[in-house]
Amino acid sequence: MTDPQIWRSVDEVPSDLDRTVVTIGNFDGVHRGHQHVVRRSREVAGSDGTVVAVTFDPHPMAVLRPEHAPSMLTGVDVRSELLGRAGADAVLVLPFDKAMAGWTPEEFIQWVLVDALHARAVVVGANFRFGNKAAGEVSTLREAGERLDFVVDGLALDGGPQVWSSTYVRTCLAAGDVSGAAEALGRPFSVRGVVVEGDRRGRDLGFPTANVPAARGAATPADGVYAGRLRRCDTGETFPAAISVGTNPTFSGERERRVESYVLDRTDLELYGVEVEVSFVERLRSMVRFDGVDALVATMHDDVSRARALLA
Repeated sequence: MTDPQIWRSVDEVPSDLDRTVVTIGNFDGVHRGHQHVVRRSREVAGSDGTVVAVTFDPHPMAVLRPEHAPSMLTGVDVRSELLGRAGADAVLVLPFDKAMAGWTPEEFIQWVLVDALHARAVVVGANFRFGNKAAGEVSTLREAGERLDFVVDGLALDGGPQVWSSTYVRTCLAAGDVSGAAEALGRPFSVRGVVVEGDRRGRDLGFPTANVPAARGAATPADGVYAGRLRRCDTGETFPAAISVGTNPTFSGERERRVESYVLDRTDLELYGVEVEVSFVERLRSMVRFDGVDALVATMHDDVSRARALLA
């Protein structure tokens, strides 16, 4: 699967684009429900058709009600990559602002689905809402499709008893339940970032770590220690790791929240300035403030042993 084309506004969509199959959503996390919708779009398009996934940046809630904006599971680039893996040929990222929030459902349909993407079919989740004050729904699309020559498929996002949703994934992460998040996502939850120089305490303690600051507005698991993996984005190399999320409360001083990964049994890696992806497999324990360094080091040895056994 090649990476999808990314268009960051309707102006970037090629004017000679053939008729397409379009799927629309925030697609944050690209969980199993999202994947189901994109795979269905691929089936409708066939091997020769073009599937375009339409998403929004920033999340509409960040514009409409910023105080209620959710933490994001994936940035646009990672989201687009995941949509490509699921079957999308292209991703149209619509810059969401107050002007777009005022579009009526009919304007969205005409300007995006008809004029820009020449939709012959539209595939969305059954609960999809769009347009000013979320006035549009699947029935709105179907009525428009009868006039404008496209068909509509509205799919339930069921996962057995659980309806997969980005909110469900965030709830799992907030509880440190990374295995529950992985079940909903169909893959381990991960964060990406560039490794920065830390305070080097880990190296002094015998556990050098690759430190990635927790990005503002991005979702991370609850503070604690996890077994997982670190992947270099430049080379693709992947290593088993013990991962700490939090502010390292044993040591005094104000520090930013960060993701610190100790690659098991490796002290020779130079990762400063390297973009890495840190994925979470299992929670080992909650974050604890220790009375001294000796107790911390003893627990870190236990964390590493448990991580090694889990990841073997």
